[in-house]
Amino acid sequence: MVSTTAHSRVLDAVQNGDTNLLFQPCRFGPFSLPHRVVMAPLTRSRARHPGNVPSQLAACYYAQRASAALIISEATQISMQGQGYAWTPGIHSREQVEAWRQVTKAVHKADGLIFNQLWHVGRISHPALQPDNMLPVAPSAITPAGNAFIENERSEGELVPFVRPRALTFEEMPYLIKQYERAARNAEAADFDGIEIHAANGYLIDQFIESSTNRRSDAYGGSVQHRARLLLEITEALIPIFGADRIGVRLSPLGKMNDISDDTPELTFGHLAEQLSGYGLAYLHIVNPALEQMQNGEKPEPYALNMARLIRNKYQGTLIVAGGFNADTAEQWLRDSQADLIAFGRKFIANPDLPERLRADAPLNVDDPTTYYGGGEKGYTDYPSLEQDRGEKAKACVDQRWR
Repeated sequence: MVSTTAHSRVLDAVQNGDTNLLFQPCRFGPFSLPHRVVMAPLTRSRARHPGNVPSQLAACYYAQRASAALIISEATQISMQGQGYAWTPGIHSREQVEAWRQVTKAVHKADGLIFNQLWHVGRISHPALQPDNMLPVAPSAITPAGNAFIENERSEGELVPFVRPRALTFEEMPYLIKQYERAARNAEAADFDGIEIHAANGYLIDQFIESSTNRRSDAYGGSVQHRARLLLEITEALIPIFGADRIGVRLSPLGKMNDISDDTPELTFGHLAEQLSGYGLAYLHIVNPALEQMQNGEKPEPYALNMARLIRNKYQGTLIVAGGFNADTAEQWLRDSQADLIAFGRKFIANPDLPERLRADAPLNVDDPTTYYGGGEKGYTDYPSLEQDRGEKAKACVDQRWR
């Protein structure tokens, strides 16, 4: 069964004669969206040094994609402690705020809507990325499998093994929440339309949520209620700053990214969806539980679809689902009331005018994975739009001032 709220949205659209739900208007919070194609957050590792400041190219990149119903910015570290990858931008310094203001100005000039995704990576970091080469922090001192992406002595990107993090003390938790509060105020000062709390993909808040990474015995560990506490406290702390209807939360039920898992995911994420539903948020944004199967062109496994339905039933507000979609599968999930908005990631990298291409059933540019992270305009601002392909618009932004 789908929730009554979700089902009524689809019925309203169908009764109004709509045939393609992906391109029907949608409202959440104070915003009226022209369609339901969202740009998912995408780490691109192109911030300038020193200071992890968004570059002038970033303003061009996001403005090119302003036809998205909503842009969710790349993950943005809330503090120096929150950084986990080389060349990723922050939202904790004056220079960063001013640079982000240029980004939001460019997006708004292009009639776009942009939320800032607030990010603390927790243990998915390395002393080389931390202030004073300190250990990364986590709910528990458990070393993740895999490698950190750092900048080496030659100013090159390099993969190095993760280290054993330091467990946060109970007394540090209020300070951690203060980091989020400061970042939210900075996002407001940078003229973002809203914020998204990144609680997915094995980063710090997700590390508290999931049982494999949280072995605490205090009020932030153990039961589902205790493991959910940090996310709910952060959410409650940010509502007075931005207002609930301009705050989203991202979760990744059944996600495996960054060496994470949960013993009882239905109980854990069902509880979170139910609790978050009571805040009147702008939206809940989940990574598609069937992501891997749909990316591979396979039929989603029943357990993945059951998780998606569970979240849909527990969360009564606007639901964004991201990952593995094409135009047909996005339309089907909307028609089945499994989502209200669909977020696309990689397709937006190579197709700045993705909504237009999907609406017209036009060919999509093919993305180049070798240019995902680091570099300049190549693979960032040089993908052409349909108008540029037709010679109706000037070529894409080219600016070598990226570092």
